[in-house]
Amino acid sequence: MTAHDVAQALPDIDSLRDLCRSMAMAEAILNPDGERYHSYNAKWSETEELASMSNGSGDEYDIVFAPIGAYLRGFDHESPLSPYHHDDVPTPWPGVLDSVPEPFQCYVDEPDFTDEDGTPVVTVCVWREADARSWSAGRIAFPEGHPDPDGSDWLFELLLTPTPEAFQEFAEDYYETTVDIEAVRHLYDLRPLDRAQIARLNPSASVEEVAEAAAVIGYPMAEDLVSDPAA
Repeated sequence: MTAHDVAQALPDIDSLRDLCRSMAMAEAILNPDGERYHSYNAKWSETEELASMSNGSGDEYDIVFAPIGAYLRGFDHESPLSPYHHDDVPTPWPGVLDSVPEPFQCYVDEPDFTDEDGTPVVTVCVWREADARSWSAGRIAFPEGHPDPDGSDWLFELLLTPTPEAFQEFAEDYYETTVDIEAVRHLYDLRPLDRAQIARLNPSASVEEVAEAAAVIGYPMAEDLVSDPAA
């Protein structure tokens, strides 16, 4: 799988945004006090939201949701397309960013997505303008002999398999705990978060902290969580 396959397989922008919020909300309950694999910031800027993944080993992706559309960049540190693997001066692999449309160019150089020298930290990039019918990727000559040259096959596995069961399998392995599938289904349906669902996923989670996380994520909450200052 490559960026070209991802561009064909990703859901539409609104569906992807909802999926990212659901995953982030589930992890905010499962691991309220620790580093999370998936996160979401509905207030990244006045007009933009940001979904992120970081596995703690240098691999990551970010998806910007903006009025102009959505921009996704991913980085697999072991990929042969890494800016640090093929040149004395780090530079993105030819084609990965060359075709990014002007409206998204600000994200190519976004400090959160570049290193201390301003080099884009990227091995895979796709984008979709708000009025476009599909996602796009650059024209890239991938090195031969690599089944997953840019990291697409595993970086976006949960985005391309958007089911509660896929998330449950991931979370039980990553967090080494039992994950209630009905609670995950509740979140994947974007049904309002309530105390019962929090308890089903993590009985020891602070309801107040989870409610604060939900506000950052932009996940809908039941009235009692929104109105109760001592949630």
